[in-house]
Amino acid sequence: MTITRIAKTEKLSRVVIHEKVAYFSGLTADDKSLDTVGQTEQILAKADAFLGEIGSNRSLLLSATIWLRDIEDFDAMNSAWTAWIDKDEPPARATVQAILGLPDIKVEIQFTVALP
Repeated sequence: MTITRIAKTEKLSRVVIHEKVAYFSGLTADDKSLDTVGQTEQILAKADAFLGEIGSNRSLLLSATIWLRDIEDFDAMNSAWTAWIDKDEPPARATVQAILGLPDIKVEIQFTVALP
């Protein structure tokens, strides 16, 4: 059995791969001064970078869990999300309001992805 861990820290691995499935940690924006759309776009750009690193792509997204600090930002987050996803192969998804780890985080997204 092989488990591959990418971008490890003492607390977590950003991506863990096992049996042709990649599990992403919750991703947040680097620039937390951005609004919800800006933070979502940064998170999705990070996801693209990890997808490229593991040889996968948006059409192979299996699921996404999205946490919003304020559920009133649902439509704003969705504007960035719907511009980004593969419209022919959208993942399963859940979106919930949550108290996030830092007060300036507006969005956090976690993905599960198939590998080709």
